[in-house]
Amino acid sequence: MKSLISVENKIIVISGATGVLGESMTRSLAKAGAHVVILGRTKTKVDNLVEALKQEGFHASGVLADVTSKETLIAAKSEIEDHLGYIDVLINAAGGNMPGALILPEQSLADADVEEMRKVMDLNYTGTFLPTQVFLPLLEKSKTGSVLNISSVAAHLPLTRVMGYASAKAAIENLTQFLAVEFAQKQENPIRVNALAPGFFLTEQNRDLLTNKDGSLTNRGEKIIDHTPLGKFGNPEDLSGAIHWLCSDSASFVTGTVVTVDGGFKAFAGV
Repeated sequence: MKSLISVENKIIVISGATGVLGESMTRSLAKAGAHVVILGRTKTKVDNLVEALKQEGFHASGVLADVTSKETLIAAKSEIEDHLGYIDVLINAAGGNMPGALILPEQSLADADVEEMRKVMDLNYTGTFLPTQVFLPLLEKSKTGSVLNISSVAAHLPLTRVMGYASAKAAIENLTQFLAVEFAQKQENPIRVNALAPGFFLTEQNRDLLTNKDGSLTNRGEKIIDHTPLGKFGNPEDLSGAIHWLCSDSASFVTGTVVTVDGGFKAFAGV
């Protein structure tokens, strides 16, 4: 019997695909039979991942673009349209934080850098809005088009330190709900729009905050594990099931939803 949750033959564009979580998403979808289109701004990283996937026998291609630059995204959209004609899914996984958008324990609000705050909002929020806007005509050519944005548990429970990042992810969830309604009400073949909110996964972005050089947990890392009922950080592969479902036709009646994958972190009140 054909799998109920299938992404086979779907054309899926993924921004941020060369990051720790993004690459895991990309590999998982490619292994499941999707044609993954890796969108990134660093040619060597994009080329290397595309080549690695092709050598493993998967369908992959790459395009260069900066998710905060409409001009480069339009060029990428034209390239995809010329080669593939349309896309079924857009995953907006590009994002990140900057030191100036943090408020560390020894700092105050006065220490926040407004320019770096703007850059964090630009990368996360604008970097989700612009690809969706530019690639919308390609999604409209699919009868089952969908968008998957990447949020964070920090959007629900603003965490200490990561002020800029938490604010940007909260804005992404609002955009997700707005576009879900917008596309459902105005399109003949509604494009679904959902978000995935990961909990705590060890990435290059947060590794120094959560672990010491010897691999032991920092004080912040210990607090997170203590507040996670499953008692561990997530592995990138733990996101695959939710991603496959949201990208598949099995989620055809799911839109405007945020799916949390956090080991119970958000559900736990601490007592």
